[in-house]
Amino acid sequence: MNCGKKPELLLPAGTFRRLQIAALYGADAVYCGMPGMSLRSGSELSRDELAAGAKLLHDVGKKIYVALNLFSRNSDFDKLPEAAAFLREIAPDGIIVADPAILVFMRDAAPEIPLHVSTQANVSSWATAKFWRGLGAELCVLAREISFAEACEIRERVPDLRLEIFVHGAMCVSISGRCLLSAFMANRSANRGKCAQPCRWEYDVYVEERKRPGEFVKIEEDSRGTYFMNSRDLCLLPELPRILASGKIDSLKIEGRNKSDYYVAQAARVYRTAIDAWFRDSAAWLPEPFMAELELMQNRGYTKGFFDGTPDDKAQNYATSVSIGGAQNVGMVVNSRDSDFVRMDVRGKISLGDEIEFLLPNEIAPMPVKISELFDGTSGMPATTISAGRPDQTALLPAKLFRNNAREIRPFIMARKRAG
Repeated sequence: MNCGKKPELLLPAGTFRRLQIAALYGADAVYCGMPGMSLRSGSELSRDELAAGAKLLHDVGKKIYVALNLFSRNSDFDKLPEAAAFLREIAPDGIIVADPAILVFMRDAAPEIPLHVSTQANVSSWATAKFWRGLGAELCVLAREISFAEACEIRERVPDLRLEIFVHGAMCVSISGRCLLSAFMANRSANRGKCAQPCRWEYDVYVEERKRPGEFVKIEEDSRGTYFMNSRDLCLLPELPRILASGKIDSLKIEGRNKSDYYVAQAARVYRTAIDAWFRDSAAWLPEPFMAELELMQNRGYTKGFFDGTPDDKAQNYATSVSIGGAQNVGMVVNSRDSDFVRMDVRGKISLGDEIEFLLPNEIAPMPVKISELFDGTSGMPATTISAGRPDQTALLPAKLFRNNAREIRPFIMARKRAG
């Protein structure tokens, strides 16, 4: 039995629905963007949704952090007084900032709200962490480019500052998002939350010999392929024992502001069950059952990133930028029409005879259900196949298919079908 304090599990909430999904599947807290003032311009909740989300989470004992982590321009400071008033009204559990001037402004304008330093601030030394603590920050999200040993040293040197690290999600070829490729090539600023991810594109490279102007020779790809900036995805699940045993990290963060409902559900579920299992019995803990579930998610291959120091070339996927995964999300439970049926929002093809797996919170093993009866959610008529042909397409599954587990099926429960 382990008696240390569990670190917080923090999930992204790019939409109000994902906020609810993250809470259901075990997140202790979620983070989301302040409309128009964060690096989440493509995945923001509205102000009304932020207010509703804060209340929902607080009512069930969970937390919400609001990102105000843009790098400021002159015009941004005209918006800050009104933003501070709104944040004081909804009372988030923290404001995530990257710009020192915004931190100082919010510190004075909303002194009761804790201030967190974004990974965009690239905190990679104890001296930098101490600087932010001196300005009033209560937590620093450490740069993804430092090792775990360096993170532990920061905790030892700045013991009154809480620390947060990324444990899962996409890695950036630049330094924590400080990239100009997207702005130059697609007129979409990564530092305003609009990255087009040109690091994932396939490139042809040509050379021109100086004495033969206009004659370009293509550099052929080698065994590494042409995706030379395409990082694998970060996954520190196998390192949870070292992280948890250290007691030095306060929050474990999962990246994914533009990821799907299914991604949020599965990432929260796997890390929640893995953390809880280690605290129940660390001696019996093994990574394999949890990693098997993460391999079924869409991913570009996994890497530990900089956890043990500068990574080798195995951290890059030189062959392709296409995500792989062993399962497809085919639906999400929305509600029951009555006690005899479960209604599911269809997100993939479901046919009679399929075995569908439902992902239950707090359980690493999915619940398999054989589809022996299937009904169209609009007409109520029997169907042999239902596909996600329209936005409101739903299916009705007889509750008897779930046997004694029908009570576990609630809104936002995800269903998947394995490949093959």
